[in-house]
Amino acid sequence: MPPAATDQQLLLCHTLRYVRAVCEGSLTPAEIRRIGFPWSPKMVERSRRSTGATIAAARAAMEDGIAANLAGGTHHAFADAGEGYCVFNDAAVAIRVLQTEGKIGRAAVIDLDVHQGNGTASLLGRRDDVFTLSIHGVKNFPLRKMPSHLDIDLPDGTKGPEYCRTLVDALNALANHGPYDLAIYLAGADPFEGDRLGRLSLTKHDLSVRDQTVIDWCADRSIPLAIAMAGGYAPDVDDIVDIHFSTIGIASAAATRIRSSV
Repeated sequence: MPPAATDQQLLLCHTLRYVRAVCEGSLTPAEIRRIGFPWSPKMVERSRRSTGATIAAARAAMEDGIAANLAGGTHHAFADAGEGYCVFNDAAVAIRVLQTEGKIGRAAVIDLDVHQGNGTASLLGRRDDVFTLSIHGVKNFPLRKMPSHLDIDLPDGTKGPEYCRTLVDALNALANHGPYDLAIYLAGADPFEGDRLGRLSLTKHDLSVRDQTVIDWCADRSIPLAIAMAGGYAPDVDDIVDIHFSTIGIASAAATRIRSSV
């Protein structure tokens, strides 16, 4: 099991007051409502472990070329507040940990959850050593979106072919701001056509094409890639499992090629 994120690691992105409030159970009722689920010691442990697992995945990606955390993608967490079921911002923390250790210089966040990564944008969107890309539903949560380096708003009902063309264009734009020592990919299951909250119309096949496109883009450029699962709200949990399982399968199939190129 990956180690839990330490206070020192969390404080690279989150304020001391907020980290203490989460860990000591002194969040206000309003702060707890904003997060979306009740405080408990298990919530704290899970949040630390999930962030620690993305740090571990980033380290593994630097060694092996590609790795994944079967959790994470908590992109609505801000420096001083949680939001939308996100307590600590695992992608931002992982990037800042590796940068602080001198393991990486420039990093990219490829956020393909259907909801804009407002917390990630607030933490990293003004940095020169990170490029944040978010492709999301324009009418979806959060209503107030924070500026990423590149935000692409999609209308309700967007289908797979249009989505994938948009993704290729976005990755081409991302390439223009490299090179990158690490990419973190938020492989949300919620653009799925059957998702309760997604409002887009991608099939499972479309999502597989999406994942293959991102993984190939990183492999072709020898960019180590860490994957986090992010959101998924389909009524049938088997659909969510299928989508995430496919992501890991595509990553596993590409691992040998990626490992030889990093």
